[in-house]
Amino acid sequence: TVKPFLNQEEYQRTEHIVKNFENGIGKELHRKLLERAKTRRNWLEDWWQNVAYLDLRISTQIYCNIGGPGPYIETYWPPKEGTQIERASVNIWHTLKYWDLLRTEKVAIERSGNAVLDMSQFRKLFCTCKIPGVTRDSMCNYFKTETEGECPSHLVVLCRGRMFTFDALHEGNMLNPPEIFRQLTYIQKRCCSEPDGPGLAALTSEERTEWAKMREYLIDLDPKNLTLLEKIQQSLFVICLDDASPHATPENYSEVVRLGLTGDPTVRWGDKSYNSIFFSNGICSAFCDHSPFDAMALIAMLSHTEGKISENDGKWKGSDKVRDIPWPEELVFTVDQKVMNGIECAKESYYQKVSDVQLVSYAFTSFGKAQIRKKKFHPDTFVQLALQLAYYKCHGRPGCCYETAMTRRFYHGRTETMRSCTMEAVEWCRSMLDPSASAYQRQQLMLKAFAKHNKTRKECETGKGFDRHLLGLLLIAQEQGLPVPEIFVDPAFTISGGGGNFVLSTSLTGYTKFNGSALPMVHHGYGFFYSIRDDRIVASCSAWKSCPETDAEVLCRTVFQSFQDMLQLTVTAQL
Repeated sequence: TVKPFLNQEEYQRTEHIVKNFENGIGKELHRKLLERAKTRRNWLEDWWQNVAYLDLRISTQIYCNIGGPGPYIETYWPPKEGTQIERASVNIWHTLKYWDLLRTEKVAIERSGNAVLDMSQFRKLFCTCKIPGVTRDSMCNYFKTETEGECPSHLVVLCRGRMFTFDALHEGNMLNPPEIFRQLTYIQKRCCSEPDGPGLAALTSEERTEWAKMREYLIDLDPKNLTLLEKIQQSLFVICLDDASPHATPENYSEVVRLGLTGDPTVRWGDKSYNSIFFSNGICSAFCDHSPFDAMALIAMLSHTEGKISENDGKWKGSDKVRDIPWPEELVFTVDQKVMNGIECAKESYYQKVSDVQLVSYAFTSFGKAQIRKKKFHPDTFVQLALQLAYYKCHGRPGCCYETAMTRRFYHGRTETMRSCTMEAVEWCRSMLDPSASAYQRQQLMLKAFAKHNKTRKECETGKGFDRHLLGLLLIAQEQGLPVPEIFVDPAFTISGGGGNFVLSTSLTGYTKFNGSALPMVHHGYGFFYSIRDDRIVASCSAWKSCPETDAEVLCRTVFQSFQDMLQLTVTAQL
């Protein structure tokens, strides 16, 4: 995988380093890794949780969180002022029904072909929160199934810098949409007629050590603050009533994606596993801490609830009866000037960082999965190769690319890195830009690139990838206090994406109506996330404005042009 980025001489040097590693220290490290694996059912799990997420000291809310809009605007919930609370009530109720399915263990086990997939990430959709630490964060998860015992059942609502909570159950029965509507209306009315709150939630967007120290300070200031923090940590999920009114059409989700991912920090709890955002014009979005799960667990839940909402055309068709339930209670923190200054600092730093984000999200509507399948191509590979071609066209060189492969056929498996920038892909890209290459030659090279990518995907999903294995070998060396093996300091390791240096950070968000986004891994890189539907491909692309050589808008448009070129090639090559 390093070949596309090196000249002959550099490649030989790397080959030499790899051989030395394989026959030398690598052997020893692998033996130690096998020892570790004997004592754990998943040798990677706790390491990955720490290295990929909990050890990070940057603002994880900005750089790591994931989020994306619901597709509701395309059908029964077009953007419309005055619908925020009504739609929120219906959406929340269906989400609570899903929580109930998990509680009663009725969520169907997912499969990939015949393989049963690990479902442990689903436990972390609810009642889960990250807690900042001075050197390392920790995770808390309070979810329990009915057979395991009591599970928290309250919700937290953020609105205009204030926080409220109410229980989703009353006398053992779930609140219905009219009852949720009553609770949210009460909160909104109070927030609109009284001064804004301090916006304490903005602290979660701070760099981790800063936030950890401020959290300690809050608790020392008044022990009641700890009780309130625990209330948020234990809650089912957080509801964000956002005053913004983003523009959106079925073909252009850019503003919703931008505001969902980098919107008002006083109405997001960045550490919560699920924030459900409702904008003032009734558009919905999700915003999540990435530590507890990967996007597909969230998307499974969102797709399920969307299906249920859809069956009822976005309306509540049940009883309008509202019981006499306790009003929401406000979570009022004890704060002093130091905390208020901390909140101001956090907001300033947050807005300064996110103002540099360029985010676009468009639908390519000429064709989708149906047409691609008809041509006997794997739809995901189709998009990945189009992205390779687009990057090559825009930058005149190959781009090292990370695509998420899921390893959930293993116990507590999460992901493996699929490196999409193969020599086969590069040779095909070159032929597409070479005027002397015939359509037939281009088509043959394209088929080779497809075959290579499909083979790589299979290997990665079945535990035959190599990035996580290499990470294990590096970590075991660090744990034993050994010097960092040369393979990891070889420039080829970094230039090909190793150590989190991929220029293209990409993921398929499934063959679903849900598309999400995250920010690029590196300053001169892109985030590129896409969902593939029967008749369209929806893509979100992120970049940093301060990097002169990247442009998310241009890359996204070029990818769409590449889709056309590839389909055209299948026609021309047959003539």
